[in-house]
Amino acid sequence: MYKQFFGLQANPFNVSPDPRYLLLTPPAEEALACLTYGIQTRRGFILLTGEVGTGKTTLIHKLLDWLRAQGVPTAYSFNSLLDSSQLLQFILADLGLSPTQGDSKTRILLELYNFLLERFRAGRTTVLIIDEAQSLSQELLEEIRLLTNFETATEKLLQVVLVGQPELEAKIKQPELRALRQRIALRAKLYPFTLDETGQYIARRLQVAGANGNTIFDPTAVEAVYRHSEGIPRVINVLCEHALVSAFADQQKTISADIIESIAVDFGVDSYASSAKENGKRAPKQDATELVEALKGLAALADHLNGVLE
Repeated sequence: MYKQFFGLQANPFNVSPDPRYLLLTPPAEEALACLTYGIQTRRGFILLTGEVGTGKTTLIHKLLDWLRAQGVPTAYSFNSLLDSSQLLQFILADLGLSPTQGDSKTRILLELYNFLLERFRAGRTTVLIIDEAQSLSQELLEEIRLLTNFETATEKLLQVVLVGQPELEAKIKQPELRALRQRIALRAKLYPFTLDETGQYIARRLQVAGANGNTIFDPTAVEAVYRHSEGIPRVINVLCEHALVSAFADQQKTISADIIESIAVDFGVDSYASSAKENGKRAPKQDATELVEALKGLAALADHLNGVLE
């Protein structure tokens, strides 16, 4: 209802994980480089963690777009309530296979192995992405680990990306999952935005939604959004969406800090975001810079090895 008023073609702050709206901050760029490098070089297990609302699923959808454009067979699971048999059935179905209802687990595993081996012989990697992995049981995580036993003498046939909240890191530290922990070759992490990144994020989403460049969010409003959201993208979306609605109702073309303050009180977003403040603290800038430089080298190597996926 406000799109025409603000000169927009789409809803800029929809909470769906649309990769077009992804802002590649240094941590997000590092994470994406880590994931693509790990997959291209067949590293086995890769871990991506971040607090609630920091954009993990959006980043994964960006990765999925890239994988599918490369023709990489990919299975993506986001349902943590599946049991072992259901997960295997889902993986086969997502890979384009047609498991028969009532097939034994052994038969399903054999079908999966044959598929992976066939793709490997054709020079292709197969990727399994498990979202919300922090909610998986120890038993199911162990089942997923066992899938990486599908291998040749030199290469893993299946690359697994585990995605979850910080609780996932705590879970895999348990003694019962030490075998899984030892197989994680690469780790990536997402963090809340800085103030500057919050402004960039709002501007990018407005641009993708068709904004004509006019100032919609006053700089003081951006500061208020950052303060109340603590840099959590999902909370930024909530604040900005309702700010657009409120400004439209009052026929205001520019959103002020007062509008953000009012919405923050109405929706209680401070308490929603504060739980991520400590867990989502970013690593020191120097460390992050060093990692960026290292991953640039890895990305260059990944480009060189891109024939693995072609």
